[in-house]
Amino acid sequence: MPEGIIIKALSGYYYVKPLRDGVIAAEEEAVQCRGRGILKKKGTAPLVGDRIKYVLTENGEGMVDELLPRESELIRPPVANVKLAVLLFSVREPDMNLNLLDKFLVHIEHSGLETLIVLTKQDLAEDDGDATNQVKALYEHIGYEVIVTSSLTGSGSQELRERLAGIISVFSGQSGVGKSTLLNRLVPGLGLETGEISLRLGRGRHTTRHVELMDIGGGGFVADTPGFSQLDFLELGVEELSACFREFAPYAENCKFRGCSHIHEPGCRVVEAVNSGAIAGSRYEHYKLFYNEMKDKKRRY
Repeated sequence: MPEGIIIKALSGYYYVKPLRDGVIAAEEEAVQCRGRGILKKKGTAPLVGDRIKYVLTENGEGMVDELLPRESELIRPPVANVKLAVLLFSVREPDMNLNLLDKFLVHIEHSGLETLIVLTKQDLAEDDGDATNQVKALYEHIGYEVIVTSSLTGSGSQELRERLAGIISVFSGQSGVGKSTLLNRLVPGLGLETGEISLRLGRGRHTTRHVELMDIGGGGFVADTPGFSQLDFLELGVEELSACFREFAPYAENCKFRGCSHIHEPGCRVVEAVNSGAIAGSRYEHYKLFYNEMKDKKRRY
């Protein structure tokens, strides 16, 4: 029975790229498949990114027969077997939003994925490169990988292409930061629709409509996802928040009180680290903001 990977799900169909000896046959056309009813009854509907076994039918289409074990599963966007989350934030137009970047990082840390931060539109900040370098240094010090790119000049594109080879990645971030433009540069001829920035609103128009894996060569696939500028914490417990700030960990384990919230308790080693400059003040301020937001939501629900 042939095996494949679902690269797109649309209107009840699954578009499957065949696997040959475990490697995606990029040169072959995708097979249009339906899913067996038994999969839905088991509550295991196929997702984009799933590796599956399928059978070919008489009309040249196929039927998804079995889902192979998943390495990971995301709820939003609904995609399986993602290895890397690529968070794109622009240097300008729209302006850098570290609050939103930290909120994305909380969700990605909670999901357990590896993270790559990509700062886009570097060409718009030639007179303000210090600010970009400071942001890059801040997050690299925490332990995140950061690549600075410009779709206009092409800088950073080859480094990013090499980083994405051989894995499934999910692109996300603030609307209007140039996700589609960057993907068009990574994959010549892709022709993704791009949206101009609304200067009045300070955010981009949403141009992406569904989740789809795009072959970027080198065995790499990227899931481009709908742009959005808001996230909520409903799926995350407030007691889990501090663990999503990775630089807190070496200090939190030495706090005076077990289960320390790092907000008001005496003998809090995290607060001491903030006061000494070992933890960035901006990160701690966002932690407190998210903590209070989660407490407020918990009271309302």
